[in-house]
Amino acid sequence: MIKIGLTGGIGSGKSTISNFLKENGIKVVDADKISREVLNIYPEINKRIRSEFGAEVFLNEETLNRKMLGNIIFKDAEKKKSFENIIIPYIIKEIRERIDLLEKEKEKIIVLDAPTLMENKLNEEMDYNITVWVDRETQIERVMERDKSSRGEVISRIDSQMSLDKKKELSDFTIDNRGEVEDTLKQVKKVLRVIKEMGK
Repeated sequence: MIKIGLTGGIGSGKSTISNFLKENGIKVVDADKISREVLNIYPEINKRIRSEFGAEVFLNEETLNRKMLGNIIFKDAEKKKSFENIIIPYIIKEIRERIDLLEKEKEKIIVLDAPTLMENKLNEEMDYNITVWVDRETQIERVMERDKSSRGEVISRIDSQMSLDKKKELSDFTIDNRGEVEDTLKQVKKVLRVIKEMGK
């Protein structure tokens, strides 16, 4: 089974590519989706978050206020690290289990869609890695438009992640997503063709 890591940053358009892959029959393990699911799978996570950040980051007894928590951790590197230390081991555990299951099901190719692929060294477990890239200014403008956030808020969020340029250096392939969707999808198809040929 060929394992492909797919990463990017906020506003890079990674979700568009991930959805395209799913629509074309490729199994995608979605780390963002798993990051929400683990809160239900492992109730002890919420207990630890409540203990570390207080009851105010919850909408009710069980539901995490992700927006409020995000605002806290994107402004404070120490708090971000504390949150990651709580949740990331559970996310990685689920990712590995789901990839193992797909391998047992004899899938020929799978994609791990993970915004923090490199930060958590999961790229080292993949056969190939792809970064969805845009220039910084395009990234800022897209997120401001999408989230109706201020420029300062967006820059704070972008700067809390590994830069797209750094991710690009660590990848085997780069998808330049500054243009039209059709151009991006042509690049995706070409990369997949190359990977399938290399994997034969």
